[in-house]
Amino acid sequence: MQRVNTTSRTECYAATRPQQGRTQNEDAFLIGRGDRPFAALCDGAGNAERAGKRALILFEKLVGEATPELIASEEIWAKWAKVLDSSLLGAAQSTFLGLAFTATNAVGMCVGDSRAYLVNRDGQARILTEGAAKHRLGSGQSQPFPIRLTLNAGDVLLLLSDGAWTPLTLYTLQKAVTSAAIKHLSEVPAAILDAAGRIGRADDMTAVAVRLVR
Repeated sequence: MQRVNTTSRTECYAATRPQQGRTQNEDAFLIGRGDRPFAALCDGAGNAERAGKRALILFEKLVGEATPELIASEEIWAKWAKVLDSSLLGAAQSTFLGLAFTATNAVGMCVGDSRAYLVNRDGQARILTEGAAKHRLGSGQSQPFPIRLTLNAGDVLLLLSDGAWTPLTLYTLQKAVTSAAIKHLSEVPAAILDAAGRIGRADDMTAVAVRLVR
């Protein structure tokens, strides 16, 4: 488990593990600090660790140069998807799942088969990225899936690579999150990876958990 960011508005923790029997992890994540908090996750293919990190570095630059009004715009996220897609053309491909947080709102996008979930303060879980296209960044065919929602105090927002979400049902994910969150949000990412890894780590797995702080 790695604590990666705490701000006056959100707290965020992440955990990542490589595929069983391997040391190189092709997942990559980045947490934005300061007055423009964000969380982003990439899951690449091939030489993906470098591709994913490259996409995240470019994304951080895009967010850093944008005004809060632009960050809240779905149109700007669609433009960013094209920029990120173009930046990886001819290189290894990567999924992208990113969210920025403004006051009580989260806005962002999903490209590929990483998933975002919301476990609300009552412990009910739902998928936020159902229907997202599987084309990755670098394919030249990426179709960003927009995400926009209002967060309530106690809601837990999750960003998961496919290695983390594929082994889990919605119920087992919900159970892992609610049991761990009672202790502390920092326990949640590792609890998700523990639950997913009980049948073996067939892929790299990463979990990022975000919660609004009032």
